[in-house]
Amino acid sequence: MEKNLSALGFMSGTSGDGVDTSVISSNGKDTINIKYNRFDPYPTSLSNKIHRVKENISKMQDLLKYSSEIDKLEIEITDFHIDIAIKATKEVDYDLIGFHGHTIYHNTEEKISKQIGLGANLSKLTNKDVVYNFRQNDIKNGGEGAPLSPIYHLALIKSLFNENKVKTPISILNIGGIANITEIEKDFKITSRDIGPGNCLIDKWIRKNSDKFFDENGTLADKGKTDKFIFDQYLDNYYYSKVNYKRSLDTNDFDISFAKGLSLENGTTTITDLTSELLSKKIGINDIYICGGGRKNKYLINSLKKKINNKLHLIDDLNIDGDYIESQAFAFLAIRSYLGLPNSFPSTTNCKEPTVGGNIIKNS
Repeated sequence: MEKNLSALGFMSGTSGDGVDTSVISSNGKDTINIKYNRFDPYPTSLSNKIHRVKENISKMQDLLKYSSEIDKLEIEITDFHIDIAIKATKEVDYDLIGFHGHTIYHNTEEKISKQIGLGANLSKLTNKDVVYNFRQNDIKNGGEGAPLSPIYHLALIKSLFNENKVKTPISILNIGGIANITEIEKDFKITSRDIGPGNCLIDKWIRKNSDKFFDENGTLADKGKTDKFIFDQYLDNYYYSKVNYKRSLDTNDFDISFAKGLSLENGTTTITDLTSELLSKKIGINDIYICGGGRKNKYLINSLKKKINNKLHLIDDLNIDGDYIESQAFAFLAIRSYLGLPNSFPSTTNCKEPTVGGNIIKNS
């Protein structure tokens, strides 16, 4: 009988609002037991630093230019994760840690994906084996370094399928800063890709034009009106841009300058409608289960529902908390790395062959 390992997974998403933490037990293939979830918000000062650094880095050379600032932020982010891991240890047992770190630069053309987070520090201070730097092997193998969650989506669906809770074909749509979709066919073959902005444009607009970080429940979008001229103009520009043809996207691929001059509410509505329009054009024909923070934006989800024919469900309808799919995924990826199983595939990241990802730091 295959041994199950238990791993703690961290995800600090592009929204920069805090850290999702999960512990799962798995054989790395098709058994999943979700044991623990928690969210720890970043202090406002740390969240602001993350956004400031990320906005300063628009090209590869900026990584060197702002290296001192990046190094300080890396220590602060790592310390924050260490505190969470130590707290979690008091509540749940786990064998190892999957440490995603925080993405500050991702450019598929330059074959760079930079996550900050000191795996060695985390391992030393928690006395746990740590798997980190998940994307580099995939990039070295010709992949785009993202998305990495699809193999977890597949395992989750297999587990639910075996319990007669879902049918295939089926898709999982993750609406984080960037939105990505995993399509799972009847024979459990998977394909995945980023399909456009998720929360990134909406969040950036809200941060720049109010004292809030995001549009809670989509209430601001619900109050405004879409500017049809700007809406049409953006769509035209987007579909002639090279961004539209990438498999993997970064929040820096998008900006909000097109909405300049609009009121807070009208800008939010226009940007939210544009987001749902872009996503609707890249979604296939399968029934879809949505996870990620964007699923809580009621205006966004209702706008998306009006534009597509397939059925949209929240993954929460399956008794799975949709806030923690990504953190669970990095726990799962850590287990697979530990077992020498591949995390990325030609059909998910465009890599040349199935690739084992992640550097392992043994705590011995």
